[in-house]
Amino acid sequence: MHLSQTAIHALREIVGADAVLTDANDLAVYSVDGTTHCQGSAEVVVFPTDAGQIAQIMRLADKDEIPVTVRGAGTSLSGGPVPVAGGIVLCTARMNRILDIDGEDFTVKAEVGVVLNDLNQALAAKNLFFPPDPQSFLAATLGGCVSENAGGPYAVKYGVFRHYLLGLTAVLANGKIVNLGGNTMKNVTGYDLPQIICGAEGTLAVITDVTLRLLPKPQASQTVLAIFDQVVTAGSAVHQVRASGVIPAKIELMDNWVVRRIEERLPLGIPLTAEAILLFELDGAPASVRQETETVIELCRQAGAVDVRAARDAAEAGNFWTARRAGFSAVFSAAPTVFAEDVTVPTHRIADQITHTQRLARKYDLTIAIIGHAGDGNLHPCILTDKNDADHFARAQKAADEIFAAALEFGGAISGEHGIGLEKQRFLKDAMAPDAILLLKGIKRAFDPKGLLNPGKIWENE
Repeated sequence: MHLSQTAIHALREIVGADAVLTDANDLAVYSVDGTTHCQGSAEVVVFPTDAGQIAQIMRLADKDEIPVTVRGAGTSLSGGPVPVAGGIVLCTARMNRILDIDGEDFTVKAEVGVVLNDLNQALAAKNLFFPPDPQSFLAATLGGCVSENAGGPYAVKYGVFRHYLLGLTAVLANGKIVNLGGNTMKNVTGYDLPQIICGAEGTLAVITDVTLRLLPKPQASQTVLAIFDQVVTAGSAVHQVRASGVIPAKIELMDNWVVRRIEERLPLGIPLTAEAILLFELDGAPASVRQETETVIELCRQAGAVDVRAARDAAEAGNFWTARRAGFSAVFSAAPTVFAEDVTVPTHRIADQITHTQRLARKYDLTIAIIGHAGDGNLHPCILTDKNDADHFARAQKAADEIFAAALEFGGAISGEHGIGLEKQRFLKDAMAPDAILLLKGIKRAFDPKGLLNPGKIWENE
């Protein structure tokens, strides 16, 4: 569509002229996300600062039937905040206040533009802990994390965003402001509407603030690095640790390609022949951490690790986790286009999924790097390609298709934390029964009858 000057003038009246972008260069920036191949066409970008302004924007959009795509920091890896229908990009980055940290009831209330790392730093000063930690936490905002039900390495022990969401304030598609949920851990009052909005990828309502559950900061932690010459043995180690009753806070996996890139940037002394490495973090009471560390080391040795070592101190542990975070940077800097995929399989099928992915790399003559949250079976096969090379790009797409198909065959899911967005629409019908998809569409119609919020996402247009 083409937005009228009258509508743009009205937006300036609502949020102020300095909070409305219409320059072509600015619009280009807000027409993409963290993917390297999804592209939209924003017509205007607005930066509201409170729920009242968002309500006015949505009333305008409802009246003129203008598409609205909500955006936080744009770190999504599924095309979620890409404005494929044009219209308004509603960016919540200026709504960045931490409203209340309650150390007695272990809750925090914050606006959706708060960056997750800023929240973590504020909580650490009060010896509090918010576990979900997507690897984009240095930039990702709370609104985006809730909308995608983000997870991260801590999910294996502590769960994902939905497990900490107690309540939220949201603006509906018609401009009405609603307060949903509350600030108590238990709340069975009708349908759990905050949980329906969590993970809905911005298609149901515009979240303005959230109330989250907190935990006391763990007393102690220990990192363990295990090196394997076969992916199968690494997968076996994960399963054996999980079966032992030990629940590490994190279990992360990196394959040989990632290991090589890490050793180039931040040498850790890992053999370049290592087929895979696992990083474990144990946390809790000091005595328990010591005992669980010994158990994990022994189980990795029994599974066939060629080397296992506990970090000497906090500095070395920090280096290990910095290297893990650097893995994605290495991937995205290695090719013009990257399919940073996201599948989840039962933990005992991790080795099967990785082995299948390696076969696909050989079959289609591709480089596919694998990083994963191995503790919960969430793997990120990253296919390096170039959208300007038609043949190579087509082969990459075929490999991605087969990666998703394999995950479903192994009893898994097509997304663990990135969402469906634009990337995986064509696989939804394989992952969900037709009646279930109809239920999704019915929920969408109940919240957004005109289809104005983040149109074109999750399912393919019919």
